[in-house]
Amino acid sequence: MQGSQLLDFIIKNLEDMKARDIVTLDVAGLSAMTDKMIICSGNSSRHCRSIANSLLVAAKKAGVPPMGIEGIKEGGWVLLDMNEVVIHVMDDFSRDFYKLEQLWNGESKHLAP
Repeated sequence: MQGSQLLDFIIKNLEDMKARDIVTLDVAGLSAMTDKMIICSGNSSRHCRSIANSLLVAAKKAGVPPMGIEGIKEGGWVLLDMNEVVIHVMDDFSRDFYKLEQLWNGESKHLAP
């Protein structure tokens, strides 16, 4: 699974787990590590861990396990590296503090309310 199919798979899983404020950034020209970045919010650290765990399980079942996972024990900011797509699942405090959308200054497209 690659490209838009992988992106759609990830977004659907995030929506199913009630992730909020899902944003995708095209960072292909800004990063040599990935093409797309997805940033979303969870209601709490526990919710962020649940979102990340759900995506991890679904990705493994689909044959596309993440290359790396960071922050899943803490839950305030969980990062999943899916090679072409890097997913940031953040609680409100972390998202407001780090402002990744502004940091990367890429085109953002809101995918879910």
